[in-house]
Amino acid sequence: MRTYQVRTHGCQMNVHDSERLAGLLEQAGYVRAGDAQAPDVVVFNTCAVRENADNRLYGNLGQLAPAKRDNPGMQIAVGGCLAQKDRSEIVRRAPWVDVVFGTHNIGSLPALLERARHNDEAQVEILEALEVFPSTLPTRRESPYAAWVSISVGCNNTCTFCIVPSLRGTEKDRRPGDVLSEVQALVAEGVLEITLLGQNVNSYGVEFGDRLAFGKLLRACGDVEGLERVRFTSPHPKDFTDDVIAAMAETPNVMHSLHMPMQSGSDTVLRAMRRSYRRARYLGIIERVRAAMPDAAITTDIIVGFPGETDDDFEQTLDVVRRARFAGAFTFQYSKRPGTPAAALDGQVPKDVVQERYERLLAVQEEISWSENQGMVGRFLDVLVAEGEGRKDGATHRRSGRAPDNRLVHFAASDRTESPRPGDVVTVEVTKAAPHHLVADGAFGGVRRTRAGDAWEAAQATPAGSRAGVLLGMPGVGAPAEVSVEVPVGACG
Repeated sequence: MRTYQVRTHGCQMNVHDSERLAGLLEQAGYVRAGDAQAPDVVVFNTCAVRENADNRLYGNLGQLAPAKRDNPGMQIAVGGCLAQKDRSEIVRRAPWVDVVFGTHNIGSLPALLERARHNDEAQVEILEALEVFPSTLPTRRESPYAAWVSISVGCNNTCTFCIVPSLRGTEKDRRPGDVLSEVQALVAEGVLEITLLGQNVNSYGVEFGDRLAFGKLLRACGDVEGLERVRFTSPHPKDFTDDVIAAMAETPNVMHSLHMPMQSGSDTVLRAMRRSYRRARYLGIIERVRAAMPDAAITTDIIVGFPGETDDDFEQTLDVVRRARFAGAFTFQYSKRPGTPAAALDGQVPKDVVQERYERLLAVQEEISWSENQGMVGRFLDVLVAEGEGRKDGATHRRSGRAPDNRLVHFAASDRTESPRPGDVVTVEVTKAAPHHLVADGAFGGVRRTRAGDAWEAAQATPAGSRAGVLLGMPGVGAPAEVSVEVPVGACG
């Protein structure tokens, strides 16, 4: 049986697409390669958001060239946003690549691999528009207890720094009934937590004429018995409405965590970015969220050094950061991307200036994050246990998981007769805070064993190459494809 490995770079949309690629390959008879095994097929699922994405891909392809020469039966496939952008240029620069496919036709991968083998020549297939919503494809989920659920693909915004709309296409929405059917199927398999996924979840429903559809969808998820945690990413401030805030506050299983990309705190820069909101509107949303949910943990994205950004513009960004008091921020130095309007703008900021501003922003946000986390000390939190054996910290063995507000929690797991499994829920008391995580060294308040934990345990008892559960159009339980995420949450938001 031919083996495969999927290497993923990019946002959650790419991670979820890689689950589908793994599901497609396993349905076609491939098995996941073991850790020490050279795979017969290597699939790169690429990102095009940042400048080094190109360098990373072609560097990785160059490293695989000797392996391909030594093993003529090996195949290399490249998909995702960079493939959609570069197309046949990939085969020109790396002629040992066998397949190039785009963001709109990931379902074609097994057929393209077979055609490349049969014809003994590279296959490049890039569709210009989505024909079938990808959630109908088989999926090999990364986790038996948490899952992505796409509610839309594509984006209708025209941010000058972003290349995503030209690569993912315009927004296409799934019908609410289809989304809820998938959620119910996931919960039936033991999933406790779902994340509703889209380039701009707040505009969900515009395609079928219901601008309040996203808030309604959140409330409908509250009626799914057995679903304990609902998250979503990424919203856009221009479309964020009070009905969504109300749905978050009033639906018990919708978590009080919000990732709201800001990008800049300067109205001048926001205008140049073609972000159709201003700092006052953004801060107003933050205020209303906190009024409805005082315990909400809010994170954001910020770009430093956008063309034309002045010292005053940057100071305005720092001002918003201090006023908003984000729990965390994903910060980026502006990266010029060919094909975006911003690449041609005057006033490109010198790299040393960008670096200095970037370091100042990191220092301010680090101080705020640490202060916000220190406010959690002494609280009891229900933590959904994550995979991984944890680490030794002195004499203490630690495990990790996520609190309801999505904060990362490391907790002591020694001297337990009933060790919590991934997917189980533990109640812990926070004893210490760091800028990027919480620590709970005290006694457990309890361990709740769950069906998600049962599913994880069952998966471990099954040989990796023969794990069942991949169904057409329905997520399955099994081992993950290899994932290396380069761009954090909301980087395209």
